[in-house]
Amino acid sequence: MQNGWSADNIGTEWTERLLAEWVGHARPAQYRCHRTAGTWLVVGGRGAGKTRLGAEWVNGLARGLRPFADWKYRSIALIGETFADVREVMIDGPSGIRTIARGSRPRFEATRRRLVWDNGAVAQFFSSEDPESLRGPQFEAAWLDEFAKWKNLQACWDMLQFGLRLGTQPRQLITTTPRPLPLLKRLLLDPAVAVTRLRTEDNAANLASGFLEAVRGRYGGTRLGRQELDGELIEDRDDALWSRQMIERAAIGGTAELRRIVVAVDPPASSRKTSDACGIVAAGLDENGCAVVLADATVSAAKPQEWAARAVTLFHKLQADCLVVEVNQGGEMATSVIRTVDAEIPVKAVRAHRGKWLRAEPIAALYQQGKVRHVERFAELEDEMCDFGPNGLSNGRSPDRMDALVWAISELMSGRATTPRIRDFL
Repeated sequence: MQNGWSADNIGTEWTERLLAEWVGHARPAQYRCHRTAGTWLVVGGRGAGKTRLGAEWVNGLARGLRPFADWKYRSIALIGETFADVREVMIDGPSGIRTIARGSRPRFEATRRRLVWDNGAVAQFFSSEDPESLRGPQFEAAWLDEFAKWKNLQACWDMLQFGLRLGTQPRQLITTTPRPLPLLKRLLLDPAVAVTRLRTEDNAANLASGFLEAVRGRYGGTRLGRQELDGELIEDRDDALWSRQMIERAAIGGTAELRRIVVAVDPPASSRKTSDACGIVAAGLDENGCAVVLADATVSAAKPQEWAARAVTLFHKLQADCLVVEVNQGGEMATSVIRTVDAEIPVKAVRAHRGKWLRAEPIAALYQQGKVRHVERFAELEDEMCDFGPNGLSNGRSPDRMDALVWAISELMSGRATTPRIRDFL
């Protein structure tokens, strides 16, 4: 029996007590307590429920509640960016430890910078501004909040690891909105670290009415939105041709008039499950001579007939002028497959005589000059562009979306022009 509960005492009273606890309110992702894991890393967007999860985790450890723990944790560290953050967010905030406490609330002893539970459990709190304050104290557990904002991240982390030496199962919970920091990236890749991801929209029921709609409308698809709402780790590589900021400037929404529209296809060499994706990107030329990216219909691990059908469908949907197909990989097979789907479609075969980097450089220059725009955010395409380096790869793989983009814009900016085909597009 623990806390008055036992496997043989499953009745109305027991059920009511159980549902009154965190398990009765939490979403499944917030209740993955990873009892055997030394480090639990929770990355998520603003308002995704990270603070509530952390507060409940600490309360559960201090009270010895299953599945948080099999015994009461007596010595716990609370670490935030500043002392004010620890007090105003982690302890007394709307989702803080004392706010959500059930039964007897822990006492706040400001002069000693600690919380004390009636059962003797103690949580000391620390600021990332003073790593040396973690030299000496020892703990059974620690909650590290907004980890990616810490001022002395590596030094605080190192000092804490030496201090987690009490009990039989020292544990630490990290809750943070992600940022591309070396330590955070190492933890995300560490197989010994349990990782949970939370999105803001998953916690919509506990957020103000209209909040999600407002921030999605303003930041949806942007780098900031993907980081602060979806909890994604977004980063630029120093040697990439494109930057996130460059692409943010290119996002313009709809466009009124297009002179030409093309659909470009970068077919894979084979149709195996491990093959590269088939890049399919549509772009148009506006009345000011700027290229406008209209769609990314790239498909992965598709058979030739499948990617050809998708490209042809997009061609007809946009009433495009021609289908540009790279024939380096599949030779004339690529154009032949498209002909089996639609024999009348105008196809222009193009062959690469230079490497991907050299072909992409002039297109990246057009972005810098403000001569390329996007009608919406294409997250996967943008990721490829911003991770494309001199080795010709993006995230270790062939940049098929980016390659199709390069072919489409190259065709549009070749100096050709016709009378307007589409008005009030999108």
